[in-house]
Amino acid sequence: MEALLPTFESIFSIDCVIFGFDRGELKVLLIERNEEPFKDSFALPGYLAAQDESIDAAAQRILYELTGLRDIFMEQFHTFGEVNRHPQGRVITVAYFAMLRINGKKELKPISSFAKKAFWHPVNKLPQLAFDHSTIFERALLKIKRKITYQPIAFELLPEKFTLTQLQTLYEAVLNKKLDKRNFRKKMLNYGILKELGEKQKGVSFRAANLYKFDKRTYAKLFKNELSF
Repeated sequence: MEALLPTFESIFSIDCVIFGFDRGELKVLLIERNEEPFKDSFALPGYLAAQDESIDAAAQRILYELTGLRDIFMEQFHTFGEVNRHPQGRVITVAYFAMLRINGKKELKPISSFAKKAFWHPVNKLPQLAFDHSTIFERALLKIKRKITYQPIAFELLPEKFTLTQLQTLYEAVLNKKLDKRNFRKKMLNYGILKELGEKQKGVSFRAANLYKFDKRTYAKLFKNELSF
């Protein structure tokens, strides 16, 4: 006689940790919730996955509905399954992260009434978030802190053309520490993955700096996804 399998009732949700960089600050994308529980609280963009969609498809849909952003490449980085993480029952969440350039071209406008608004918030002044979203955020931040030391993910946050000062400021914001200017520049230039463009900054009141571009082809040939920083 075959043993009957027990019936499980767990719900899956998606939470998205989207990082951006603007005016020397590392930022994360938040929403203001418009539903209970935690109505009016700040949270990561997240909601329940539908029964008829894949986890990846759910991540794209939820991010679009809660922020207006679409076609964003996101990487799955952890699953959070603490039994009591949601006050209304057992909800297991799959967390994704992405890194975006904040350039004013991507308007934040929730499509769903579930979110009152979506906005960028500095990571070093983050308020307490709904559910266990503070824990999810910290895990994602640790992920990019580790990853930025051996993969060129920093360039996802910068304009296509940037200065060495902008690049160093980004590294310092992510790693949350000051870096020696001379050593940083020497190391980055020695990698051979920065292409000097022969152009300088425009519209600045101080001495214009040289502009560079990340050379993806050289990086792919030389490092195969690994740097040492």
